[in-house]
Amino acid sequence: MTLVSAASGLRRAWRNFEHGWHRITVAPSEPLEHLGAIAGLLLLLLLATGSYLFVVFDTSVSGAWQSIDQLARTGTFPGGWLRSLHRYAADGLLLVTLLHLLREFMLGRYTHFRRATWWTGVPLLLLVYLSAIGGFWLNWDQLGQYSALASAELIDALPLLGATLTRNFVAVHAVSDRLFSLLIFIHLGVPLLLLFGLWFHLQRIHLPQVLPPRALTVGVIATLGLLAAAAPIASQAPADLARVPTALHYDWILLHLHPLAEAFSPATVWLLIATVLLVLLLLPLRHGVVAPVAVVDADFCNGCRRCVDDCPYSAITLVAHPNAKAGRQLAVVAASRCAGCGICAGACPSAMPFRRVATLATGIDLPQRRIGALRQRLRQALVPGSHKIVVFGCDHGAAVAALTAADVVSFSLLCSAQLPPSFIDYALRIGALGVVISSCTEGACEFRLGARWTSQRLGATREPRLRTHGPAPHYQLVFADGGDEPALVAAIAGLRQRATMRALP
Repeated sequence: MTLVSAASGLRRAWRNFEHGWHRITVAPSEPLEHLGAIAGLLLLLLLATGSYLFVVFDTSVSGAWQSIDQLARTGTFPGGWLRSLHRYAADGLLLVTLLHLLREFMLGRYTHFRRATWWTGVPLLLLVYLSAIGGFWLNWDQLGQYSALASAELIDALPLLGATLTRNFVAVHAVSDRLFSLLIFIHLGVPLLLLFGLWFHLQRIHLPQVLPPRALTVGVIATLGLLAAAAPIASQAPADLARVPTALHYDWILLHLHPLAEAFSPATVWLLIATVLLVLLLLPLRHGVVAPVAVVDADFCNGCRRCVDDCPYSAITLVAHPNAKAGRQLAVVAASRCAGCGICAGACPSAMPFRRVATLATGIDLPQRRIGALRQRLRQALVPGSHKIVVFGCDHGAAVAALTAADVVSFSLLCSAQLPPSFIDYALRIGALGVVISSCTEGACEFRLGARWTSQRLGATREPRLRTHGPAPHYQLVFADGGDEPALVAAIAGLRQRATMRALP
């Protein structure tokens, strides 16, 4: 089995898993489709609760443990509750980040135009680990003491250090107020680096979703808030480097590297970390089929910006038009960023099928799936007197090709948003009984924004708008992922029935 076929198999398996998950859940917004945004919300919670904890924290050896322990003794709200919320948000951030990475891997979203986003995302995982583990040291209870010593031994296992960290920083004679100032600097500095790295991570994403939908936001905050109230986090006994802790209330989510180092060795843990990082960083170098990028035709591009505003990956910019007319601009495509999704072609105003030209040329188009070729195929399918229902679908959603019948003709596009809305009106004008537009659900869209733009264009809230009007429109938009073909069958049956009723005297 080749790497390409293995990746394709993983992708299908994960798609089937998510489709089954959607069938058994009743959430208004699917968490799996907003993992990155949920991680952003958890990071925001950590910054908010951490700001409060920093205000009340005593950065001294004698006062560190007492200042945190006192929060739990003054009641569950706000101090102890916020401290518990901070811990649970940290647990959640690591879990959601790992799950986000797993989902993107399973869906194959790490090659070609997504390489830069993947490469800038991998280091963020290390920063999440470092910030989370450093938070236990500040508490300076027995668990913090254990984590500090275990972390120092892990770092001392690196070549050229030779146990200097344990001897100079985490020994009885070395623990001082100066050490806690250093720990505070690390625990505050790493999240700042995390925010800076997150900015790089989102650079190639147009309109990134940094927070989940309102329903998910309320659900996540409510869940963590109830958990913090029902199972508050309490400090363990104060740290004492002269004694070895015998019983600890362990956080297996954030501190699982320490038991691994004990069970095997620090060198083994470093080898594991290096291997995982190397695999993650080499994954984007896997070669596969590269989709042709969008091509701009200067004769038909007027610099309207629609393709720029609709591109999901900020792959299109505007430059001065070569015709040298004042104020005229021309779209330029960055090949390394282009997904080859065709969304830009669906946004171009020159992609108008009603134009009286033998060959429909547009300002921007995909060389492998030209809009002009779609118009030609549509004309051939809707010969006078055919009276067929037209189905426009997406290669990554429901399989529309399987719906072809005597009175149904289907066209599968790279993305539903590759379809200019005027094609719906055009199909109806040249004899179609009705038109069904099949789009992936928004969270499952292969190209992020395709389903959203399709919905807004057909809803006349985004240019190019659908111009078809009337009391009984003969088209229907259906959100259908792979496995949702019955929904399309029902939509076709409904259009067929309405067409029959219109034909009655």
